[in-house]
Amino acid sequence: MFPLNTWYVACTADDITDKPLGRTICNQAIVFYRPQPGQVAAVEDFCPHRGAPLSLGKVCDGKLVCGYHGLEMGCDGKTVSMPGQRVGGFPAIRSFPVVERYGFIWVWPGDKALADPAKVPHLEWHDHPEWAYGGGLYHVKADYRLMIDNLMDLTHETYVHSTSIGQKEIDETPCKTTVDGDTVITSRFMENISAPPFWQAALRANGLADDVPVDRWQVCRFSPPSHIMIEVGVAHAGHGGYEAPPEHKVYSVVVDFITPETDTSMWYFWGMARKFNPGDAALTAQIREGQGKIFSEDLEMLERQQRNLSAFPERKLLKLNIDAGGVQSRKIIDRILAEEQAAPAAA
Repeated sequence: MFPLNTWYVACTADDITDKPLGRTICNQAIVFYRPQPGQVAAVEDFCPHRGAPLSLGKVCDGKLVCGYHGLEMGCDGKTVSMPGQRVGGFPAIRSFPVVERYGFIWVWPGDKALADPAKVPHLEWHDHPEWAYGGGLYHVKADYRLMIDNLMDLTHETYVHSTSIGQKEIDETPCKTTVDGDTVITSRFMENISAPPFWQAALRANGLADDVPVDRWQVCRFSPPSHIMIEVGVAHAGHGGYEAPPEHKVYSVVVDFITPETDTSMWYFWGMARKFNPGDAALTAQIREGQGKIFSEDLEMLERQQRNLSAFPERKLLKLNIDAGGVQSRKIIDRILAEEQAAPAAA
């Protein structure tokens, strides 16, 4: 159901402190820990002695110590020692390539020989003086592809997010979907409309009038395995819309890293990188809170949708023109899955 030879966000860098962190990713139980400050390691969350979760243990002198009988593991998955026992013949457990970058911990759940840190996506807004970022994490009990569908078709904003970012003009304005290699782009540009509440607040936060007509844009970009960046914003009408100079607009990128946990659950890392008033920490907190509430409105819909789909797997779903972004994104995922599954046979 999900590509394996790729980088997924496992957690934020702050999630791993002096204690190990257990997390299931792509149906694989993995424990993340810091053998030394500034370093990160990832191995199976499975002690080779009695199968206890290593995430219930501790880190001592750079080694992961099982909380059951004290077995000590190295970063390579090999047993180092165990009190009163000879462990040289213990089979190694699996270790995973892992990279800390842009404030996230990235893990490669597939063939470690193919892991290339250069393939971690570049995040231009990280630690950039013109940008500010705030985000969070939701655990969602639904197939990760449903979140891709959701984010690549923002028509639902009119209905699910009617009190914050939704407005009738989203329904009334056609969207356009294009495919460029492994990237799917769905865009919608609305002209001379009223700003919805969320964007009214953003305009005020940037010292701009919130009661005048605006041009609004949504540019959703999917890239495999399941990353979606959405350029969003509004500009005072008549100043160029998406291309308007900074003094006439508020511009942000909605950051979405969707990491499959199981076939029917996911880790959803969400955030917003904004390119206006970056030094205002209170504004960052305010936007984060508002965005968190907006995304929480999607959770019940997606989880109830998953229950229906699980209960009626034989039902065929309709496809409309607004679904093009999700449909094309799934095609790319399916192609990558087919390539991965064919690779061992070809070898």
